[in-house]
Amino acid sequence: MALGALSLLGFQLVDSAFVARLGTAPLAAQSFTFPLSFLIIGVQVGLGIAIAALVSRALGAGEVPRARRLSSLVLLGGSLIVGVLCLLLGALQTPLFRLLGADEALLPLIRDYWAPQLLAAWVGALLYFGYSLFRSRGEMRLPGNMMVMTSLINLALDPLLIFGIGDWQGLGLPGAAWATTIAFSSGLLVIALRLKHTDWLTNQGLVQEARYSSRPFLGIAGPAMIGQLMPPLAAMLATAIVASLGETAVAAWGLVSRLETVSLMVVLALTMSLPPWLGRCYGAGDWQQIRRLMWLALRVVLIWQLGLGLVMALLSPWVAELLAGNPEIREELTLLIRGLLPSYALLGVCMVVVSASNALGWPLRSMLMSGVRLFVCYLPCLWLGAQWAGILGVAIGAALGNVLAGALAFALYRRSIGIRGKTV
Repeated sequence: MALGALSLLGFQLVDSAFVARLGTAPLAAQSFTFPLSFLIIGVQVGLGIAIAALVSRALGAGEVPRARRLSSLVLLGGSLIVGVLCLLLGALQTPLFRLLGADEALLPLIRDYWAPQLLAAWVGALLYFGYSLFRSRGEMRLPGNMMVMTSLINLALDPLLIFGIGDWQGLGLPGAAWATTIAFSSGLLVIALRLKHTDWLTNQGLVQEARYSSRPFLGIAGPAMIGQLMPPLAAMLATAIVASLGETAVAAWGLVSRLETVSLMVVLALTMSLPPWLGRCYGAGDWQQIRRLMWLALRVVLIWQLGLGLVMALLSPWVAELLAGNPEIREELTLLIRGLLPSYALLGVCMVVVSASNALGWPLRSMLMSGVRLFVCYLPCLWLGAQWAGILGVAIGAALGNVLAGALAFALYRRSIGIRGKTV
């Protein structure tokens, strides 16, 4: 899953690196779409968390027929929910992007990119739901392999569709979205063919299962989606704060946001692969194994992310030169990398604890931790930093918010696991 996450998130960074070669305006236009794209991802991840938690718990308790019904229900309902959300974001795009701080000159660029990007987001959501079914059953290899495959397809199509070939001038910024759509569609086809040869889905008893499982599903999916929707909301507010510093700052912020997801590949792999195993242990009542798994995961996150962050901070001028063509963007991106990357060690702790809490029957605590991280720690520090020292203050403030969030999440986890230990 780490290799798959690296390749999947890497192609998003590659998208931005190619788009950066088109100029500052296209890169800024793409950066303004990130918060709304994260909104769609938040909904799909919240639904995916519910899939993994309920299906893995059902399997751990030996309820195989129920696991089939739950899998079928979420595939059907999830595709409908994400589709409606994409249509709404397409219809309301102009007022939303103006609210984020996009000026009139950027709106035509955003409009041309946003329609194919919404299609890519919907296809990607369907693909993610398929991945969630495989992960809930402990099948990590296929999702990881498919992430690599789709990223390679996207990498091959990006320069062709963005810049063209021969006499064809390419599609420019929209070409990045079309490359992603084609890559995700190829992965969805493979997942559908594999699911066809399993007995993981059923069309029997779905109505009864929907009535029986709606409350526990919403009990997990509701807080999980709210928790996952908080980051895109915070990203919108953060983009609006950074937009006050100018177009170059927005472009640099967009690049470091992409770099953030790539640098957190191990954490993201753990948030995808750890909950199904925790869910099985939860279903079997094995809290001793849960503690061992969590302690191992948290140590891996701290050691890996801190080491990677320090290396990236040292290499920040060369990384910025690789990603950005504009000298002003490179300078600001260097400052952001140096300030932010080492702080992802504590951000990773928070992310693992939030993800695990959904599998361990603490969805409300997970939602609380997400809210505190973003709206008590991250955004206030980011805003104060921007007011105090511009882009340098943004880097310092965001880093301080990540450190505070990780410390608070670990403290809440220790308290929760201690209370649970006294009741079992």
